[in-house]
This record gives sequence, structure tokens and C-alpha cells, in this order.
Amino acid sequence: MTSAAINVVGIGGSLRPGSQSERALRIALDSAAEAGAQTVALTGPDLVLPFYDSAITERTPEATRLVEAIRHADGLVIVSPGYHGALSGLIKNALDYVEDLRPDRRPYLDGRAVGLAAVAYGWQAAVTTLDQLRTITHALRGWPTPLGGSLNTAEVKFDEVGGASEEKAVTTLRLIGRQVVEFARARH
Repeated sequence: MTSAAINVVGIGGSLRPGSQSERALRIALDSAAEAGAQTVALTGPDLVLPFYDSAITERTPEATRLVEAIRHADGLVIVSPGYHGALSGLIKNALDYVEDLRPDRRPYLDGRAVGLAAVAYGWQAAVTTLDQLRTITHALRGWPTPLGGSLNTAEVKFDEVGGASEEKAVTTLRLIGRQVVEFARARH
């Protein structure tokens, strides 16, 4: 095992502070930290960015922070709310900024483990959102972890202290965070 620091970036949540998807993201990131990673969460206000336009080269400080965090990440955890059967525009726009990494030595999400979860009020939106996150991760050359999370908030509620009304949801998110770190270590 290498002693090099593993950096994991969490992207997720909604514009509502303490949203269910942000709480789910923090559970996965806490597990990544317990597995030895240095973590940073970019949520809600951090993701309020201009619509991505590759023709515009100037970036806001928030967009620059996002791109730089991803550039230096060994792994990511992405948690999106499911809105109308799809990932949120907030998360999709943030992921569009990964295009700025195209000319890098490690383009896009190349060689990075990406843990994914979708949080929605109903199974259909949770499952379709997770599928879209996996498709986007593949398109960006990332490696989705073997386990992904489809979390139905009609059945499970996340609390402010890192728990949930269903232990299975917490177990799933913790395993996703751990798998990101394990894959990143293996790649080092």
C-alpha cells in the first residue's frame, strides 16, 4: 500500500442547504475519509456556475475551483437528485465543465474511480438518474465503482448527523466511498 495521499472530490446536492442528496454525498465522503482519503465537497452554492460554453475561455472563480479540484482528484463521488427522471441541471452543468480537462495529461476523468448515487422521491427517478450518471461517467472516461446507489427518499430519510432511517442506505453510500478510495490506491 502506498502512503501517497488520495484526493476524493464530492460533487452533489441541490440548491437547498442540507438537501437529502447533499446528506447522502457527505456519508459517502465521510467513508472515503475514514479509508484514508483527503476529501472536499462541492455542493449547492459551489456549483452555481454559468452554463458551460467551450467557446468561452474565461472561468468564474467557482468554475475554476471545480475544474482544479477535479484535475487533482484521484477519485470522485457524485450524488445527484433525480428531477423528473433525470439528473439535476446543477449537476449536469458542473459535469460539463470536465470538458476543460480535455487537453490534460489525464483527460476528462481518465483513470479516476467515480462513485455514483442518485437520490429521488421514487424508484423510477432514482434508477434512471443513476443510469444517466453511469453513462456520463463512461463518456468522460471515468471508472464507475461496482456499486452505485439508487436511493428512494419516499422510503428513506437522511439526517443531519450522517445517518438515515434505513441502515442499508448508509451501508451502500459508505461502501461507494470506500470503493473509490480502494480503486484510487490500486491505480497509484
